[in-house]
Amino acid sequence: MEGDIVKQRSRVVSKYWKVAAAALLSVALAAPLSAGTAAAETPATKTPATKTSAKALQDQGAAAAPVKDRGLKYLVSDYQTRTPSKYTADSWKPFAKALTTAADVADDTSAGTSDVAAAKTALMTAAADLEAADEGTFQTITNNTFWNDTSGNPIYSQGGGVFKFGDTYYWYGVHYTGAELYRANPTRKYDGNVSFVSIPVYSSKDLVNWKFENRVATRSTGVGSGANLGGAGWVGRLGVSYNENTGKYVLAVQMWHTSRGGHGVLLLQGDSPTDTFDYGYFQTQITNSPTTGTGDQTVFTDDDGKDYLIFSNREGRSRGFVAKFRESDSLRIEPGVEIRRGDGREGNAMFKLDGKYYHAASDLHGWNTSVNYVNESTSGNVQGSYSSEYVLAGTEMDYSHVTQTGFFVTVKGTKQNTVIYAGDRWADFAWNGIGYNQWLPITKTGVRPQFHSVSQWQFNATTGEWRVGPANNYILNPDIQADRIIVSSVRGWRNLGGSVTNVNGGANGSRFALQVSNSGGVEQRIASVPAGTYTLSLHARGSAGQVVIAGSNGSQRTLSIPSSSGWAKRELTGIALPSGAATVTVRASGSGGVIVDQLSLVKTSVDTPTPPGRYEAETPPAQCRGTIDSNQAGYSGSGFCNGDSAPGAFAEFTVNSETARTATLGIRFAHGAGTGARPANLVVNGSTAGTLSFESTGAWTTWTTKTVTVPLNAGSNTIRLDPTTAAGLPNVDYLDVGASAG
Repeated sequence: MEGDIVKQRSRVVSKYWKVAAAALLSVALAAPLSAGTAAAETPATKTPATKTSAKALQDQGAAAAPVKDRGLKYLVSDYQTRTPSKYTADSWKPFAKALTTAADVADDTSAGTSDVAAAKTALMTAAADLEAADEGTFQTITNNTFWNDTSGNPIYSQGGGVFKFGDTYYWYGVHYTGAELYRANPTRKYDGNVSFVSIPVYSSKDLVNWKFENRVATRSTGVGSGANLGGAGWVGRLGVSYNENTGKYVLAVQMWHTSRGGHGVLLLQGDSPTDTFDYGYFQTQITNSPTTGTGDQTVFTDDDGKDYLIFSNREGRSRGFVAKFRESDSLRIEPGVEIRRGDGREGNAMFKLDGKYYHAASDLHGWNTSVNYVNESTSGNVQGSYSSEYVLAGTEMDYSHVTQTGFFVTVKGTKQNTVIYAGDRWADFAWNGIGYNQWLPITKTGVRPQFHSVSQWQFNATTGEWRVGPANNYILNPDIQADRIIVSSVRGWRNLGGSVTNVNGGANGSRFALQVSNSGGVEQRIASVPAGTYTLSLHARGSAGQVVIAGSNGSQRTLSIPSSSGWAKRELTGIALPSGAATVTVRASGSGGVIVDQLSLVKTSVDTPTPPGRYEAETPPAQCRGTIDSNQAGYSGSGFCNGDSAPGAFAEFTVNSETARTATLGIRFAHGAGTGARPANLVVNGSTAGTLSFESTGAWTTWTTKTVTVPLNAGSNTIRLDPTTAAGLPNVDYLDVGASAG
């Protein structure tokens, strides 16, 4: 039992748009002409003096209007704070019209429930379609720490998820008493301390800065038959959907309550995303599941607006299901469709990327860290067939950044699509590393998604772009927390001989540390580091030892570790590393062995900006039908495209041009096979512009550039290298788009 939830994208529901638009039109025709015309040109004509709390606004609305209007009044009040200059004119006009119409419906005492629901849907649809006038900014996400809201208070969010309604993200979670205890002192266990406090909700525009809005449910919230949440034995695993027919937001919560028949899915509903939610229904059994209740559950909303519960059976958890919310009101879960069967899994969650559905889950061992196991759809139906299970690439080295599967947020940006993996790290508040929430990016550069385990990264919610943060630690499982128990082969570190284990009692009160016996050693091969200057640091105690950092060019630096009876920090600065793979080796040289913890490799030099017009093959939206590798020195950026050895194993770039023109392209590549040239068609915007011959460069570490001129359209262009033989492409580093030719 643990809780996290998934929401793929904005609750923009095209399926219901015709219904909403019809209702919107009928109300607009009845409204005064001046109201409709003014809204198209100006922002909020009814801006409140101050934005009070969500609960206060809704309480005020309840006193002045029927319950059915309360949520709409709140939404109108919120959206009236938007400023037209921040959005494109084409997206602002329909939003302004929808806002004016929604305000009229909210003020119309004769408006029916269906009118209110249609106005809500239309307003949120228009808000979700707002396009920013600029390209947004990068915000920093730092993992391995406790997160606070914009007022500096703790974010309590266990077992929840992020959902986008209109133009705003809302994060719902559970506040347990154990979260408070663990945050105050994360150097011991708090087994079983999951007493329910409340379900808070936070709002954000950028997915990084979160404002506390309300407690949508508390211990006094009713759950039917005179019972309340305070009497539940377990509350968790929650998610929210919006029902277009009723205009209600429905909160699905995993609950165990003896006076309500045991295990089941509790369905609460509210009139706005931040409303105080009330009892709707308690469903103990989902048809086709062999048990009452659910094992682990999340909520997934598809592109067409339909909502689904993703869950496993409660006991054994060997079967995974996708069950639809009843479309009429979302207050029932329809029969589940089984999509997987096999080993027990928990943390069931789903995301959609490039037209495919991915079901992800963790090992069945109670909140602890695990690789992510994925089943991907083999059809275009979320309740259709799925592949056999495979491990999500990138989750192996440190057990998904020392987390269990939580939930996913898919951001469809103006430049690329990025999935955010939100991992749970609270392990029943059982001493499993700092911070409850660990968010990591997932991209798709080949045929399968790739998990990027980074301790710090930066994200632009407008464009969907992400990049590694300046303080990122390139060593994985650096605090030796991933394994959960004492082991003889530590996750992410390869044994080089001697006795290697993780021992209890790490630096600064952490749970584990790495122990290497006399003459023993371990190493970690870091797949890729950017070129620059680095600092290597760690804490150590015991006998003497050393740490060696080696670059892809063979360069080495050594950090000597003198013997110490207590923990002491050791540091080596000014380490110059080329781009590519790097290796960190820890060895003991004293008779008693050495114990190390909190290893860190952080880049300290400032990056040189990427030249204008350069498109790296490893950076989305570039696509590589093959793998992104970093094992051949001399490449630019963080890697290169190593295409599959097959015709059609392409490398493709998406480039922008301000005008239609003929441009010079520079394709940087390496080909050391010595087996003749590797020809490829150059396909520009779907049409073959010619054939290029990529001759051998003599070695895979010898890079050269081939130049060619091509016509470009104004706006977005696709440039693809499509091999014509089974040998495939050479290694492709980047594409330079130069000035107009001729």
